[in-house]
Amino acid sequence: MTEAVTDATTPALRFSPTAWAKLLFLRDYGDTEVGGFGIAASDDLLFVEDIQLVKQVCSWAHVAFDDESVADFFDRQVDAERRPEQFARIWVHTHPGDCPRPSMTDEETFRRVFGRADWAVMFILACEGQSYARLRFNVGPCAEVEIPVSVDYSRPFDASEPDVWEQEYLANIHAEQPTRGMASTLGPVLNSPFDEEPTDAWYESWFDYAAEEEEAEEVVP
Repeated sequence: MTEAVTDATTPALRFSPTAWAKLLFLRDYGDTEVGGFGIAASDDLLFVEDIQLVKQVCSWAHVAFDDESVADFFDRQVDAERRPEQFARIWVHTHPGDCPRPSMTDEETFRRVFGRADWAVMFILACEGQSYARLRFNVGPCAEVEIPVSVDYSRPFDASEPDVWEQEYLANIHAEQPTRGMASTLGPVLNSPFDEEPTDAWYESWFDYAAEEEEAEEVVP
């Protein structure tokens, strides 16, 4: 994690102590990458209050989200009265190795999946504690910049819940099958999105839905 002194004009990605503890737990529970979404505070979109997982197929070097699970996650967030910028802009994932720099696959995913958002953050936490965060603006004079990362103790935070975090991990993380021939002996898992060309249909339809919701909010007096 990068500890940096910033002034009021410098953006920085900050985690609550609880969110950071949960992320460390999820990173260290298994041997694969783990991915999820950062849940941001309504009044501070770069302050991560929680990390939420969705069903995914993982390997040492890849994370592939299940489309239906992501759509369900988005619906739950809307039902909780969160705005899209609170739950669909900060992509969080771990690297089992000691390098937090994004891979070519990470770069392609960030461009393809989050390229339609007005802004987005890619955050990576490596096994030895090193981290990487990049903020990208996709509107106006498009730009992107690496930003510092820190744990913010200045706001109230919840206690750790390792038992709950373990259940969330076990319910959502599915290691990619080593070979198809062994699949019957290892039990059922999600069909791996690696078997097909990625479409990210859930994101295409979600952006259309989110745009309609935002337009509706703008016309409400």
